[in-house]
Amino acid sequence: RDLHLSLRRQRQMCIRDRLYRGLSSAVVGTYRLLQTQHLGSQHSFYTAQEFDISKLLNFPGKIMELGRSCVDSNYRNTATLQLMWQGIASYIFCNDIDLMFGCASFPSPDPCNFRKSLYYLSTYHTAPAAICPRALPEHYINMNCKNAAPQDKRSAIQELPPLIKGYLRIGAQVGDGAVIDHQFNTTDVCIIVKTDDLPARYSACLLYTSDAADEGLGVD
Repeated sequence: RDLHLSLRRQRQMCIRDRLYRGLSSAVVGTYRLLQTQHLGSQHSFYTAQEFDISKLLNFPGKIMELGRSCVDSNYRNTATLQLMWQGIASYIFCNDIDLMFGCASFPSPDPCNFRKSLYYLSTYHTAPAAICPRALPEHYINMNCKNAAPQDKRSAIQELPPLIKGYLRIGAQVGDGAVIDHQFNTTDVCIIVKTDDLPARYSACLLYTSDAADEGLGVD
């Protein structure tokens, strides 16, 4: 509870949701938030390097990319993630964001290590065709391998990274195909979250957070 949440606007390209330790200047977590309006003529969304997001770009509403998150190893816990999401919540409601998307990672460039979890995501959480990104052909890895089907869903869910579990709890869906990110040594999936699809219990919490932000509570 000694963590202090702060949103700092980066004027060049994007917004960064930064989490500070107490009242110090030490950053313990950060999220990059990027809207279309932040893109220059020579830039594109990071997700477009791995996935065809043309359907998202044509979505009839305001979209925002959730860039890579980074959290100090000493603060990788539920409380930190919740505080960071409070900052994101205040931003999406204050800016009327309709859809969020971005890459979420498994901690290895070998997708075989996660074949059960990838199969689970593909089988139970694939986004509707109208908004479903697809891994670029040169990077495409099939998530729906029949021989990877887990004997029970619980084991596949337990193997999911905490951040992806968190996304699923707020109603996230995934795109078609996974991608190996050799630069970061990860296996990536594309996450999509429609604001209207947020579960009621989370929407109420996020709206409360947004109201608090409007009153200057915890966010500067």
